[in-house]
Amino acid sequence: MEASDEQLMLAYAAGDATAFETLYARHKGGLYRFVLRGIKERGIAEELFQEIWVRVIEARQRYAPQARFTTWLYTIAHNRMVDHWRKRGLNVVPLARDDPDDPAPLEPAAEAAREPQRQAETNEQLERLGRALHALPPAQREAFLMREEGGLSLAEIATATGSNEEAVKSRLRYAVAKLREALDG
Repeated sequence: MEASDEQLMLAYAAGDATAFETLYARHKGGLYRFVLRGIKERGIAEELFQEIWVRVIEARQRYAPQARFTTWLYTIAHNRMVDHWRKRGLNVVPLARDDPDDPAPLEPAAEAAREPQRQAETNEQLERLGRALHALPPAQREAFLMREEGGLSLAEIATATGSNEEAVKSRLRYAVAKLREALDG
């Protein structure tokens, strides 16, 4: 049976370095995409991504599984990104697909990639989705990405962002409605 994230973090705190490697492998993709989509500049996003993991490493002895590991991890990420924005006068940097070599943009499914017409349609939808994500207010975009990239529940997003569940539910509802409208339009 596979160890839970919480068990792995506790094992890491007890000195099991492979437990950290497993945690990192499980969460690096989603966390990186979350940070990159919140911070436009790839170099800064990579730096913040590394700082988040450094904070996880530094906090290993204090870690207590009071919530899911992902809630704790995305709380660290949220707080680090908020610190970044505050240092820059709260200029929230939106999602963009400026770099064609960027591994983080949404990718079409493998089957769709085989058919040129479907690939073109999928790429067009991904572009519309990217623009729609870019247009979302920062709080809605963050809640949506925490849900989609991190798999966090309403309660976990509320905890991570220092909000309440009703506010998160509203942000998600508005975000999904705006995204659907953009994709259907």
